Amino acid sequence: MEKSPKGKKSQSNMSKNKFELDPERLATTDEEGHRVYLYPEDVAGVWKNRRQLVYWGLIIVYLVLPWFYINGKPALMVNIAKREFTFFGSTLYGVEPILFFLLLISGLFFIGFLTSVFGRVWCGWACPQTVFIQSIFLKIEAWIEGKARQREKLDQDPLTFEKIWKKLLKWTIYTAISLHIAHTFMGYFIGPRELFWITMGSPFDHFGIFTAVMIFTTIILLDFGWFREQFCIIACPYGRIQSVMMDENSLVVAYDAKRGEPRRGLVDRSQEGDCVNCYNCVKVCPTGIDIRRGTQLECIACTQCIDACDDIMERINKPKGLIRYTSENALKGIKTKLIRPRSVLYVVLGLIFISSFFYFLQASSNLQAVFIRSKGAPFNAIEEAGVVQQVTNVFTVKLKHQGSQEFHIDFKHNDPTLEGKVDFLTSARPIKLERAEMQTVLIIKFSPDILVAGGKTIKIDFYDRITNSVVATKEVSLVGPIH
Repeated sequence: MEKSPKGKKSQSNMSKNKFELDPERLATTDEEGHRVYLYPEDVAGVWKNRRQLVYWGLIIVYLVLPWFYINGKPALMVNIAKREFTFFGSTLYGVEPILFFLLLISGLFFIGFLTSVFGRVWCGWACPQTVFIQSIFLKIEAWIEGKARQREKLDQDPLTFEKIWKKLLKWTIYTAISLHIAHTFMGYFIGPRELFWITMGSPFDHFGIFTAVMIFTTIILLDFGWFREQFCIIACPYGRIQSVMMDENSLVVAYDAKRGEPRRGLVDRSQEGDCVNCYNCVKVCPTGIDIRRGTQLECIACTQCIDACDDIMERINKPKGLIRYTSENALKGIKTKLIRPRSVLYVVLGLIFISSFFYFLQASSNLQAVFIRSKGAPFNAIEEAGVVQQVTNVFTVKLKHQGSQEFHIDFKHNDPTLEGKVDFLTSARPIKLERAEMQTVLIIKFSPDILVAGGKTIKIDFYDRITNSVVATKEVSLVGPIH
């Protein structure tokens, strides 16, 4: 191909629409790899209305949920420092790492199932990146700087008073919103009421929390206000792994090439398809792709191109749905199978992990006890006239449980042959177990005649003085002098 003379453009380049994307690179980069900023146009339509309802529902839940208190605790709180997890009135203490692992894995398989059936529905409908940018940040930008072409012109204009005050106002509002989002996020970890009173004091009184909030605020501000689509295109791993979860039956936002091609202006009018080559689908895309080129990693299934195309089809009296939710098989005329081995596998694996979560949760909610023999001599013998009368073994007993139940623990053995021969000594009886984890020193005092060849294993019942029920049973080995 011949190059155009320097300073001139070829006729093909002059006639080329600026929204015709280069097939060799992303729409967000130029020939030298520098970022090209996007100015997606606003769009109205059925799908946008549906998404806005979902977006604002999610935003309201996110902002309001931690402020609801049940039994004196936030409706949802994950207090890592205190190892305390609260969920709608139920509190777990000393939460085991395996519980979070199982919950995370089951959630990933659930998203895998949704992706295998509905494509990137998470990205377009529930991802915080999309929700906050589309519902709040882009709205504020349009309110202050105008529509897409006005915003583009403002950025290209030289520095003027108008440009300064608009940018300053926009980023000031962005900062205030980012601070609120970050504080709400931190409220899920320490409780919003506690966080409110912390913010009323000096930052140096809780410097760690202050630093964390400032870091979160900076990340949110830069991501939602500046980085935007670059996160979806470059940083987010989900766009990369979606191809593993999806197949020809997965629902995607797709262009019907059979109906749309050839586009207007490329052939004789009698041979044209329904696509009028208006580029509206490109103009409204928040990640800067042309959906007519097929399913792409950058597509977040936000449905804005569907509304834009349906609007044009309505104006030219053509059926809607040239761009629509469909599957690759449906576009080929093959019946779509929503339920298939891939989706069933994700559901089964998700159920296995979530069942394991509840199993371990139930197991860890019971009282757990561990005996650790004290350092030094394994036993102490109490003698009278050279004859051993009593033997003592000293243990550190670690007690642990989940949930908010309060135990009043005491000890007893369940062997009738040991009656009157074994006694338990602690600093307090019963032991009031108020925290998730406690430990106490237990001295077991016993008669040496119960020993067999210097040792004996007995079962100790941990029972609750309030309910008078056995909550745990442990075996422990007693040692003493060999007769």
